[in-house]
Amino acid sequence: MIPYRGDAKRRLPPAIRAAAAIAMLGDVVAAALEVGPVLVVTDDSAVVPPGSEVVPDPGRGLGAAVAAGLTRVEGHALVVNADLPCATTAAIVRLAAAGLALVEAEDGTTNALSLPDPSLFAPLYGPGSAGRFRARGRFVTVASVELEADVDSAEDLDRYALLLGPRTRSLLAVTA
Repeated sequence: MIPYRGDAKRRLPPAIRAAAAIAMLGDVVAAALEVGPVLVVTDDSAVVPPGSEVVPDPGRGLGAAVAAGLTRVEGHALVVNADLPCATTAAIVRLAAAGLALVEAEDGTTNALSLPDPSLFAPLYGPGSAGRFRARGRFVTVASVELEADVDSAEDLDRYALLLGPRTRSLLAVTA
């Protein structure tokens, strides 16, 4: 499952903000589709790539969006944020294999979750969320450069340039 809000990338340059958010979503969806069915929880179904299913975002933040998506999942669920344009199928498979696990961003937030049972989810997102998830259960932390690399700013796009997925790379090549 991929929660997506296009208006969440406010620190990206205005000239590429919307297109970058859509390109990053496309890169994450493409990587995830190789693993299994993909749900995109969003308030903008027009930008959801083909092959994935749209779940309406209830509009009460990331935790509520993930909870809404999890109501449609039976069995093992993976939650991968939409701002991870370096995500690869192999990285998502490694996350799934870790059982109850998370990928922590550099700033201590949570970029991805592996939930063998969706009922293990609690809406703990926000600053320091990785620590809260670990404290709540037996979450292990998975090290994954591809899933740790979240993009919030133009500097992040520059820093991860060599790892970016093809849609995000193409967008940057056109806007350069």
